[in-house]
Amino acid sequence: MNKLSQLDSLLEWLPLRLGQNRPGLPAQLKMSPVPPPSTLTYQDVLETCLKAAVLVLIYPKGTEPHLVFIHRTGLGNHHQNQISFPGGGLQSGESIEQAARREAQEELGIEPNRFTVVGQLTPLYVQPSNYCIFPVVAISRVGLQFTPCPGEVAAVIEVPLSHLLDEKNLKQERWLLRGREALVPFYHFEQHKIWGATAMILSELLCILNDMKSTELIMGS
Repeated sequence: MNKLSQLDSLLEWLPLRLGQNRPGLPAQLKMSPVPPPSTLTYQDVLETCLKAAVLVLIYPKGTEPHLVFIHRTGLGNHHQNQISFPGGGLQSGESIEQAARREAQEELGIEPNRFTVVGQLTPLYVQPSNYCIFPVVAISRVGLQFTPCPGEVAAVIEVPLSHLLDEKNLKQERWLLRGREALVPFYHFEQHKIWGATAMILSELLCILNDMKSTELIMGS
């Protein structure tokens, strides 16, 4: 199956799957540090947390679908020097989808008409920053050229979906986080370690894609 056929099939299948019951917190917790920074969910704090949206974008590169991440600079207000999906806080009057589209354009130069939004993943509460993150899933049928914002993006990281679906690339290490030792799971790609909230969001997406039907579409089996 060629890359456009894979993406066409995902465009047809993912909106239906995201409209059903999602794996939710159990899937997210697979990639949470142990002990976790908080046991609260977004439902516990929805009225008091700050709101942010991220874009989880699937697009063709070479012969297979990829996901795009950004390595943030140390100049922003939150999550400095971390790997994340493009995204940021909601502005007054914005919807979740509008915020995800705007942030992707500001941070990576992605024109909103270059992709189709297919649904959302389960929101995630990040206690250290008091943000509720709303992940918006989108698919582009065409290859993308990124123009990163130098003040916010130190590097653009493009990862094949097949790499993330391969369990041999799932690692864990003991780190010192906020003054205490924690066992931290992460997705390993080249020199990068994708962990924390980004890994937890990614874990739910991969859980959905590990469904037999979608795995065949992505892996070409």
